Amino acid sequence: MKNTMESDNKIIGWSTGEMAQKVAMDIHDGAYVNLGIGIPEMVAGFIPEGREVIYHTENGLLGMGKVAEVGSEDPELVNAGKKYVTAIPGAAYFHHADSFAMIRGGHIDVCVLGAYQVSEEGDLANWSTGNPNDIPAVGGAMDLVAGVKTIYVITKHTTKTDESKIVKQCTYPLTGKNVVSRIYTNYAIIDVRDKQLFVRELAPGVSFEFLQKHTEATLHQE
Repeated sequence: MKNTMESDNKIIGWSTGEMAQKVAMDIHDGAYVNLGIGIPEMVAGFIPEGREVIYHTENGLLGMGKVAEVGSEDPELVNAGKKYVTAIPGAAYFHHADSFAMIRGGHIDVCVLGAYQVSEEGDLANWSTGNPNDIPAVGGAMDLVAGVKTIYVITKHTTKTDESKIVKQCTYPLTGKNVVSRIYTNYAIIDVRDKQLFVRELAPGVSFEFLQKHTEATLHQE
Protein backbone atom coordinates (compact mmCIF):
# COMPACT_ATOMS: atom_id res chain seq x y z
CA MET A 1 0.00 0.00 0.00
CA LYS A 2 1.26 3.47 -0.81
CA ASN A 3 1.62 5.92 2.06
CA THR A 4 0.01 8.71 0.04
CA MET A 5 -3.58 9.25 -0.92
CA GLU A 6 -4.18 9.91 -4.61
CA SER A 7 -7.07 11.33 -6.62
CA ASP A 8 -6.94 11.69 -10.42
CA ASN A 9 -3.19 10.98 -10.23
CA LYS A 10 -2.70 13.96 -7.91
CA ILE A 11 -1.04 13.30 -4.58
CA ILE A 12 -2.92 15.06 -1.78
CA GLY A 13 -1.73 16.18 1.61
CA TRP A 14 0.86 18.83 2.45
CA SER A 15 4.36 19.02 1.01
CA THR A 16 7.29 19.34 3.42
CA GLY A 17 7.39 23.06 2.65
CA GLU A 18 3.72 23.44 3.49
CA MET A 19 4.25 21.46 6.69
CA ALA A 20 7.10 23.79 7.67
CA GLN A 21 4.92 26.82 6.91
CA LYS A 22 2.20 25.46 9.22
CA VAL A 23 4.74 25.20 12.04
CA ALA A 24 6.09 28.70 11.35
CA MET A 25 2.64 30.22 11.63
CA ASP A 26 2.28 28.79 15.14
CA ILE A 27 5.53 30.27 16.50
CA HIS A 28 4.76 33.46 18.39
CA ASP A 29 6.42 36.82 17.94
CA GLY A 30 9.54 37.24 20.06
CA ALA A 31 10.06 33.51 20.58
CA TYR A 32 13.47 31.95 21.15
CA VAL A 33 13.51 28.86 18.95
CA ASN A 34 15.72 25.83 18.41
CA LEU A 35 15.28 23.91 15.14
CA GLY A 36 16.27 20.28 14.75
CA ILE A 37 18.15 18.87 11.77
CA GLY A 38 16.32 18.10 8.52
CA ILE A 39 12.73 19.21 7.85
CA PRO A 40 12.64 21.36 11.03
CA GLU A 41 15.34 23.60 9.54
CA MET A 42 12.90 24.59 6.80
CA VAL A 43 10.66 26.35 9.32
CA ALA A 44 12.99 29.37 9.44
CA GLY A 45 12.17 30.18 5.82
CA PHE A 46 8.43 30.61 6.50
CA ILE A 47 8.24 32.95 9.49
CA PRO A 48 5.73 35.69 8.54
CA GLU A 49 7.16 39.10 7.67
CA GLY A 50 7.22 41.41 10.67
CA ARG A 51 7.38 38.58 13.22
CA GLU A 52 10.65 38.39 15.15
CA VAL A 53 12.00 34.96 16.00
CA ILE A 54 15.45 34.49 17.57
CA TYR A 55 17.09 31.20 16.61
CA HIS A 56 19.31 29.27 18.96
CA THR A 57 21.70 26.50 17.94
CA GLU A 58 23.15 24.28 20.65
CA ASN A 59 26.71 24.52 19.37
CA GLY A 60 26.86 28.09 20.68
CA LEU A 61 24.97 30.78 18.78
CA LEU A 62 21.91 32.85 19.67
CA GLY A 63 20.72 34.96 16.75
CA MET A 64 21.30 32.54 13.89
CA GLY A 65 20.43 33.97 10.50
CA LYS A 66 19.71 32.40 7.13
CA VAL A 67 21.77 29.68 5.50
CA ALA A 68 24.91 31.23 4.00
CA GLU A 69 24.90 31.87 0.26
CA VAL A 70 27.27 29.84 -1.87
CA GLY A 71 30.62 31.59 -1.98
CA SER A 72 30.10 33.58 1.21
CA GLU A 73 30.34 30.75 3.74
CA ASP A 74 32.28 31.25 6.95
CA PRO A 75 33.91 27.90 7.85
CA GLU A 76 33.69 28.80 11.54
CA LEU A 77 29.98 29.65 11.46
CA VAL A 78 27.82 26.51 11.27
CA ASN A 79 24.66 25.23 12.92
CA ALA A 80 24.23 21.98 14.83
CA GLY A 81 23.62 20.20 11.53
CA LYS A 82 27.03 21.41 10.26
CA LYS A 83 25.43 23.68 7.67
CA TYR A 84 26.96 27.08 6.96
CA VAL A 85 24.76 29.81 8.40
CA THR A 86 24.82 33.55 9.04
CA ALA A 87 24.33 35.62 12.18
CA ILE A 88 21.89 38.50 12.63
CA PRO A 89 22.94 41.88 14.11
CA GLY A 90 23.27 41.51 17.88
CA ALA A 91 23.91 37.77 17.75
CA ALA A 92 25.83 36.22 20.64
CA TYR A 93 28.39 33.42 20.67
CA PHE A 94 29.09 31.30 23.71
CA HIS A 95 30.55 28.08 25.05
CA HIS A 96 28.77 24.79 24.35
CA ALA A 97 28.14 24.36 28.08
CA ASP A 98 26.49 27.80 28.31
CA SER A 99 24.29 26.88 25.36
CA PHE A 100 23.02 23.80 27.16
CA ALA A 101 22.52 25.84 30.32
CA MET A 102 20.09 27.98 28.30
CA ILE A 103 18.27 24.83 27.18
CA ARG A 104 18.20 23.09 30.55
CA GLY A 105 17.31 26.32 32.32
CA GLY A 106 14.07 26.72 30.39
CA HIS A 107 15.15 29.80 28.43
CA ILE A 108 14.18 28.48 24.97
CA ASP A 109 10.49 28.85 24.12
CA VAL A 110 10.00 26.43 21.23
CA CYS A 111 11.89 23.50 19.75
CA VAL A 112 10.94 21.85 16.47
CA LEU A 113 12.17 18.27 16.05
CA GLY A 114 11.83 15.35 13.66
CA ALA A 115 10.71 11.94 14.86
CA TYR A 116 10.87 8.21 14.28
CA GLN A 117 7.83 7.72 16.53
CA VAL A 118 5.45 9.75 18.69
CA SER A 119 3.10 7.98 21.09
CA GLU A 120 -0.48 8.96 21.86
CA GLU A 121 0.72 10.18 25.26
CA GLY A 122 3.30 12.51 23.70
CA ASP A 123 6.36 10.30 24.16
CA LEU A 124 9.07 10.97 21.56
CA ALA A 125 11.60 8.62 19.94
CA ASN A 126 13.85 10.47 17.52
CA TRP A 127 17.47 9.47 18.08
CA SER A 128 17.66 5.71 17.40
CA THR A 129 15.69 2.85 15.89
CA GLY A 130 17.44 0.46 18.25
CA ASN A 131 19.44 -1.10 15.41
CA PRO A 132 22.85 -2.03 16.91
CA ASN A 133 24.52 -1.15 13.61
CA ASP A 134 23.24 2.43 13.61
CA ILE A 135 25.58 5.25 14.57
CA PRO A 136 24.49 6.81 17.92
CA ALA A 137 22.90 10.19 17.17
CA VAL A 138 21.34 11.45 20.38
CA GLY A 139 22.83 14.94 20.03
CA GLY A 140 21.05 17.48 22.23
CA ALA A 141 17.55 16.09 21.75
CA MET A 142 17.16 14.72 25.28
CA ASP A 143 18.20 18.06 26.78
CA LEU A 144 15.88 19.94 24.42
CA VAL A 145 12.76 17.92 25.21
CA ALA A 146 13.49 18.19 28.94
CA GLY A 147 14.25 21.92 29.05
CA VAL A 148 12.34 23.67 26.27
CA LYS A 149 8.86 24.96 27.08
CA THR A 150 7.07 23.77 23.92
CA ILE A 151 8.04 20.83 21.68
CA TYR A 152 6.66 20.62 18.15
CA VAL A 153 7.30 17.55 16.00
CA ILE A 154 7.32 17.72 12.20
CA THR A 155 7.48 14.44 10.31
CA LYS A 156 5.97 12.40 7.51
CA HIS A 157 2.90 10.60 8.83
CA THR A 158 4.14 7.15 7.84
CA THR A 159 7.42 5.44 7.04
CA LYS A 160 8.47 4.43 3.52
CA THR A 161 6.92 1.03 4.20
CA ASP A 162 3.61 2.64 5.27
CA GLU A 163 4.05 2.02 8.99
CA SER A 164 2.51 4.65 11.24
CA LYS A 165 4.91 6.98 13.04
CA ILE A 166 2.16 7.97 15.47
CA VAL A 167 1.77 4.95 17.68
CA LYS A 168 0.08 3.73 20.84
CA GLN A 169 3.45 3.15 22.48
CA CYS A 170 6.95 3.86 21.17
CA THR A 171 8.98 0.75 20.40
CA TYR A 172 12.19 2.68 19.70
CA PRO A 173 14.47 4.07 22.46
CA LEU A 174 12.81 7.12 24.00
CA THR A 175 14.09 10.68 23.77
CA GLY A 176 11.56 11.83 26.36
CA LYS A 177 8.20 10.96 27.94
CA ASN A 178 5.09 13.14 27.65
CA VAL A 179 7.06 15.94 25.99
CA VAL A 180 5.38 16.61 22.62
CA SER A 181 2.76 19.38 22.42
CA ARG A 182 1.83 19.20 18.74
CA ILE A 183 2.55 17.00 15.71
CA TYR A 184 2.68 18.29 12.14
CA THR A 185 2.56 15.69 9.36
CA ASN A 186 1.76 15.68 5.66
CA TYR A 187 -1.77 14.51 6.56
CA ALA A 188 -2.73 16.56 9.63
CA ILE A 189 -1.88 18.73 12.59
CA ILE A 190 -2.50 16.88 15.84
CA ASP A 191 -2.48 18.24 19.38
CA VAL A 192 -1.37 16.18 22.37
CA ARG A 193 -3.57 16.96 25.37
CA ASP A 194 -4.12 14.97 28.54
CA LYS A 195 -2.20 12.05 26.99
CA GLN A 196 -4.60 11.89 24.05
CA LEU A 197 -4.40 12.95 20.40
CA PHE A 198 -6.82 15.54 19.00
CA VAL A 199 -6.92 16.37 15.29
CA ARG A 200 -6.53 20.13 14.93
CA GLU A 201 -6.49 20.37 11.13
CA LEU A 202 -6.67 17.94 8.22
CA ALA A 203 -4.66 18.44 5.04
CA PRO A 204 -6.72 19.10 1.88
CA GLY A 205 -8.40 15.92 0.64
CA VAL A 206 -7.55 13.90 3.77
CA SER A 207 -10.55 12.59 5.68
CA PHE A 208 -10.59 11.70 9.37
CA GLU A 209 -11.29 8.07 8.42
CA PHE A 210 -8.23 7.96 6.13
CA LEU A 211 -6.10 9.57 8.82
CA GLN A 212 -7.17 7.07 11.47
CA LYS A 213 -6.56 4.16 9.07
CA HIS A 214 -2.94 5.31 8.70
CA THR A 215 -2.47 6.02 12.42
CA GLU A 216 -1.84 3.27 14.97
CA ALA A 217 -2.76 5.48 17.91
CA THR A 218 -6.37 6.46 18.64
CA LEU A 219 -7.31 9.89 17.29
CA HIS A 220 -10.06 12.21 18.53
CA GLN A 221 -11.94 14.87 16.62
CA GLU A 222 -12.31 18.34 18.09
